[in-house]
Amino acid sequence: MKVRILGCGASSGVPRIGNDWGNCDPDEPRNRRTRSSILVESAGERLLIDCGPDLREQLLAADTAIVDRVIVTHDHADHCHGIDDLRQVAHQLGWPVPLHARADTLRLLGKRFAYAFEGTPFYSPSITPVAIDDRLALGEAMLRFVDQPHGGITSLGIRVDERDRSFGYAIDFHEFSPDMAVMYEGLDVWICDCLRREPHPTHAHLDAVLGWARELGVGQLLLTHLDKSMDYATLIAELPDWAEPAFDGQEVTL
Repeated sequence: MKVRILGCGASSGVPRIGNDWGNCDPDEPRNRRTRSSILVESAGERLLIDCGPDLREQLLAADTAIVDRVIVTHDHADHCHGIDDLRQVAHQLGWPVPLHARADTLRLLGKRFAYAFEGTPFYSPSITPVAIDDRLALGEAMLRFVDQPHGGITSLGIRVDERDRSFGYAIDFHEFSPDMAVMYEGLDVWICDCLRREPHPTHAHLDAVLGWARELGVGQLLLTHLDKSMDYATLIAELPDWAEPAFDGQEVTL
């Protein structure tokens, strides 16, 4: 099983428009962050988790044209406004891309991107909506899901197990629920939301994430959804040896 970090940035990316790098060193290429998304591959099947507005550039950088299915964790723009680029993925597949999400997320996306879900007089649908239940198979891997508090909504957290290896993807949450603790316990790799150092009303912050990771007993922690305050080299120098900031293009093999 292989996981590629397509993007690890917050909703505005790094740098923000205006070349606003904040505390991030612009000469460190790992500080340039597109919107958060990952690509998972198991036994030749590929799963895209979230499709933000940087999707085209992310798939070009990954040299990937075929994606077998997509999961959207929630309907915020930085996680789904690259849906139009799934048209080209559908062309490559030869059929509409299966898009998996909670039923309420599918309803909102269907209203916002009706042409992609329903088609038009000139274009076929590029997406087949699939409501997520409890489990989903991908190649030789099995995915399980948990709802995570994210301000006034919930996002979808994901655990992936293949044989005796596992990773979790916990993006866009601000409180750690008992169900999340059960889902993410004992992971080999945990890719976790970590917007900044200070507490935030809708996102996880550094001290909290490190504490949760210790309690869960994860083997490796990768911080994602990082804003312009989170300089790569500074974090590397401060973090324990089992934790590191993710970077765009990073690949993890389990």
